[in-house]
Amino acid sequence: MVLSRRDLLKATAALAAAGAGGIAFAGDGDATRMDASASVDGVAIDDASSSPLRLWYRQPATQWVEALPVGNGRLGAMVWGDAVHERIQLNEATLYAGGPYTAVNPQSRATLAKVRELIFAGHYADAERLADDTLISRPVKQMPYQPLADLLIDHDRVDNTRDYQRELDLDGAVANTVFGTGDARIRRTVFASAPDGCIVVHVACARPGGISLRIGIDSPQSGRVEAVDGHGLLFSGRNADANGIGGALRFALRVHVQTEGGSVHVERDRLVVRDADAVILRIVSGTSHRAFDDVGGDPLRDTATRLAAVCAIPLARLLQRHQSDHRALFRRVALDLGHTAAAQGPTDERVREYAKGDDPSLAALYHQYGRYLLIASSRAGGQPANLQGIWNDRMAPPWESKYTLNINTEMNYWPAEAGALGECVAPLEMMVRELAVTGADVAHRMYGAPGWVTHNNTDLWRVATPPDGAQWALWPMGGAWLLQQLWDRWDYGRDRAYLASVWPLFKGAAEFFMATLLRDPRTGAMVTNPSVSPENRHPFGAAVCAGPSMDAQLLRDLFDHCIHATRILGVDGDFAGKLAALREQLPPHRIGKAGQLQEWQQDWDMQAPEPHHRHVSHLYALHPSSQINLRDTPELAAAARRSLELRGDDATGWGIAWRLNLWARLGDGEHAYKVLAMLLTPQRTYPNLFDAHPPFQIDGNFGGTSGITEMLMQSWGGTVFLLPALPKAWPTGEVRGLRVRNAASIDLAWREGRLAKATLHSDKGGDYALAYRNDTMELRLKANEAVDVVLHGDRLVRA
Repeated sequence: MVLSRRDLLKATAALAAAGAGGIAFAGDGDATRMDASASVDGVAIDDASSSPLRLWYRQPATQWVEALPVGNGRLGAMVWGDAVHERIQLNEATLYAGGPYTAVNPQSRATLAKVRELIFAGHYADAERLADDTLISRPVKQMPYQPLADLLIDHDRVDNTRDYQRELDLDGAVANTVFGTGDARIRRTVFASAPDGCIVVHVACARPGGISLRIGIDSPQSGRVEAVDGHGLLFSGRNADANGIGGALRFALRVHVQTEGGSVHVERDRLVVRDADAVILRIVSGTSHRAFDDVGGDPLRDTATRLAAVCAIPLARLLQRHQSDHRALFRRVALDLGHTAAAQGPTDERVREYAKGDDPSLAALYHQYGRYLLIASSRAGGQPANLQGIWNDRMAPPWESKYTLNINTEMNYWPAEAGALGECVAPLEMMVRELAVTGADVAHRMYGAPGWVTHNNTDLWRVATPPDGAQWALWPMGGAWLLQQLWDRWDYGRDRAYLASVWPLFKGAAEFFMATLLRDPRTGAMVTNPSVSPENRHPFGAAVCAGPSMDAQLLRDLFDHCIHATRILGVDGDFAGKLAALREQLPPHRIGKAGQLQEWQQDWDMQAPEPHHRHVSHLYALHPSSQINLRDTPELAAAARRSLELRGDDATGWGIAWRLNLWARLGDGEHAYKVLAMLLTPQRTYPNLFDAHPPFQIDGNFGGTSGITEMLMQSWGGTVFLLPALPKAWPTGEVRGLRVRNAASIDLAWREGRLAKATLHSDKGGDYALAYRNDTMELRLKANEAVDVVLHGDRLVRA
């Protein structure tokens, strides 16, 4: 398909007006300015370094963690930005290895009682060995998330490039590469549209006939690349086998080429464009996955239908629909922490220099980047964000790039509610619903129990058994923790119909624990057995144990949520009564001899082999829960603080992010800022701002976004806490659009380290409490009512 010059000019003008990287063709004085040297043959680009919502660089990516991510919840792309040999690495959210499978160990039901007996008797190492043999999944490993392909764009007649720049515009959700060559300037724009289910690449040049390039597909997957209709490429095949599970998915990737001027022809499995003024690539992909137990889709048919629809939409309209959809979510929250000259530098240089402490806007950029990544990787109808969100270039990625449920998946969604992205939780809710199905089978076959259970990992196929090994996975609390996010979805939105729809999930999880908790013969408490304190070994040569602190904390929340839900919905009163009685028999919080909050029922913390372990599981009660807090449980909060001090600040990327949230909950803004500074170093943040575990895991990004929010605002215990951990490094700033519990939003402004104004807006009306330092103010608002609050002396008053 060849565009007319009129169509091209309309599309290009729309791209510039919509903010697609701030690059516009000059004409009638409307071109934006970077500097005089950046304008060649009438093409100019914005000064990307002046925008607070852009990542930008002076050189192409040379490794994957320098490439720039775009995504629409189903498709992801990493844009490398090389001037001559562009690589756009593609992912499709359902392209995992294998196919539907079950992994219940056939010996599990028969040996479970023996494992429990050994644990209660204190023979932990023996119990762990037996569990590895008889309780751990078969196959032992779960299925890996895998890459789809690389789209390769090789430019001809491009040499001696100059004035190079690439950027990721978070507000516009576009990645741009701009460079000069000869007497021309070339721009590539890439975006991933959720409304239209496609990725678009637009290549433009002001000089007529200035674009000649070759387009191809390369992939580690098994499949075939073929030319279609002279203007398209089709890559189709079947997914890989893994761990004894055969590949059951078919996939298809289609690329359609549209040009203005010039010509397109086929050379073997490549499309060759000659002497075009502009090129538009429309990319669609899909697999035969329909659900965790259904692979009967037809990706060849589905992608052909989708591509035909996308090709009927003009480029300007595709961009407008994409940006309207993205901005409807992204622009809900705005954050300003102050600006210095350091903000003018390229993003990679800013990360290297952040420790100097003079770049507060990098923290604001990092906060909004986390929100951008959640929008790009988790949308209704797609899969939840996995360990790498939606982006992965390896057939055997670290930890299979699946879902780790003992912190990482949950951390992915910590920014969702307070960050005004509640809709992005929809894929997680879908996964929990599916796990309730597979988890019911595991509860019955492995434990002989009603309800449902899942352990520390799952994958596309929603396997709910414990993989890998007992020391990591024999932890039955994955479902209980996932439900915390669904409770927050209710608590922030207060939609009774939503609560009714998820109530069966809560009830089923509670039914499992009502049937499986056991009386600990040593402590008399009702405990989980077998379990672990996630991934941490105690002093007796194993990780397996009975009733670790985190399990009791999770169960308190689960039971409390169930009891509260029955009252709101007017159902299952007898069930709630039984849960209330069982809740009182859970192990209590305990303070150890070092003044720390104990990780286990026994005071083992100081003898554990890894005193600085990355997990801080026993501090779940402090964050993301609020069972322990400074206001209501000061003694336990002091013990939690002591645990943090003993554990140390340094950890993996996500481990540092969790510590950031915990220090914010303790109201220590200076320590929280110190931890944030550790997160924003080259050791823990890659040049493209991806979190460095290392290697890359996206949970640290989301945990960092959450932690910055927690420093500025917290919503728990019926109260909204204003600037609870504001550091001296952010003396003046403002944030707009954060969400609080009971269906409301809040805007904050502060000057010289002191609250200037807060605006609370209630969606549905209700009672609220605002707290600032030592003062608390109670408010009753009507639906859609807003109130401004300021300080009068040290007291909060209505403005």
